Amino acid sequence: MKVIMDLCIVPMGVGVSVSKYVAECQKVLQEAGLDHQLHAYGTNIEGDWDEVFAAVKQCHARVHAMGAPRITTSIKVGTRTDRNQTMQDKIDSVQTP
Repeated sequence: MKVIMDLCIVPMGVGVSVSKYVAECQKVLQEAGLDHQLHAYGTNIEGDWDEVFAAVKQCHARVHAMGAPRITTSIKVGTRTDRNQTMQDKIDSVQTP
């Protein structure tokens, strides 16, 4: 099943700046070959359900390995069965007059 996810992983107990942890999660997504787009408060990801959720698990593992004792994560997930729709399709449907 194809999924589009909005992911926000926040390491806790690591200070104010979390950019190096976000960068590490971006590496996980790149290594997994998933289409993704970073935005100001998270990352949009699209791909197969199992592959996307496996990457989220790997993001948690890597961020913990970097020293984060706690992580809080917010996830929004969308699936469709009526047609195939990409993240860009969703953007284009709003921006196209």
